[in-house]
Amino acid sequence: MDLYSYAIIAFAVSFAFSLIFTPAITQLCMKHKLYDQPNERKVHHIAVPRLGGTLFLPSMGIGMAIALSVMYGGFQENFEITISTFLMIAGAFMIYLIGIIDDLKGIEAKHKFIIQFVAALFFPLCNLMINNLHGIFGIYEIPLWISYPITVFTILLIVNAINLIDGIDGLSSSLSSIILLTFAILFHRLNATIFSLMSASLAGAIMAFFLFNMFGKIGKNKIFMGDAGSLFLGYVLAYLAIKYQMYNDGSVFIYREESLLISITLLFIPCIDVIRVALSRKIQGKRMFDADKTHIHHVLMQRGLSMRMTLAVIISLFVFISATNYLLYDFIPSTLIIIIDIIIYALFIYINKRQTK
Repeated sequence: MDLYSYAIIAFAVSFAFSLIFTPAITQLCMKHKLYDQPNERKVHHIAVPRLGGTLFLPSMGIGMAIALSVMYGGFQENFEITISTFLMIAGAFMIYLIGIIDDLKGIEAKHKFIIQFVAALFFPLCNLMINNLHGIFGIYEIPLWISYPITVFTILLIVNAINLIDGIDGLSSSLSSIILLTFAILFHRLNATIFSLMSASLAGAIMAFFLFNMFGKIGKNKIFMGDAGSLFLGYVLAYLAIKYQMYNDGSVFIYREESLLISITLLFIPCIDVIRVALSRKIQGKRMFDADKTHIHHVLMQRGLSMRMTLAVIISLFVFISATNYLLYDFIPSTLIIIIDIIIYALFIYINKRQTK
């Protein structure tokens, strides 16, 4: 079998595990009243179970383990991991655990940020960092003293962008599934087995969750992913994006300018949206990270669109920007493509705000 076959196995096993056990998590939440409560900054008006994302990590792990065991003809007795791999697993688990605690009893934002910051530090410690922009904005190699903070900032940006865009049914899960499946294909082309399986496996878990989140009935089987899911998802996406785009010593990957542009394209909408909202709050004299209803999905719903129509419009915008970047890459510099993306997004927000009811 080729790598695609193993990726399909990872996806299918993870999907099945998540599909089977999500109803049990939902029932557990209802039994212990672990609900996401409605408030003035949320679009739902009825309490909904919120621990769906707790299955992302175990589903991904089981999917990868089964796929690797099939690939190598059984589980390896002398399996070893490097210190770098251990640190990345530790960082992901820290993010996952802090998300669960936040879902169960709540955590102050500053404490949650500290844990995220520590987990983000593991990236440069593992020699996984943004150290070259390959000419985008006229920047090539970046010195270490700048590379470290840029890397940590980027990870925190992606983690919180995925968390904050999780504001309506199906948005974070559908967008992330598309991104993960794209990474699965891209890593396959690089013969990067473990990262292709990781992407496919996590996509399987999320797509099973999507069915309950999008089509489940309130009071029966509808569930939200919660912070455990969104923070963990953001951390893994940050890892895959930086791993794909940047050269690191000892890597087998061939990194080019297009690799950086692809990662930027895939995560553009959630990241540019959280940057816009934070800057807007700062300009208005508000605290940059206070919760409100100014994100892209809020803008569309305030215009009068339904939740599902809002989802369709945002996914369509994502596809449009991705297709535009793909078509333009051979003709204009990547810097100009990114500027065009920002203009498209800005016009989209401006036009829809003008039509707000």
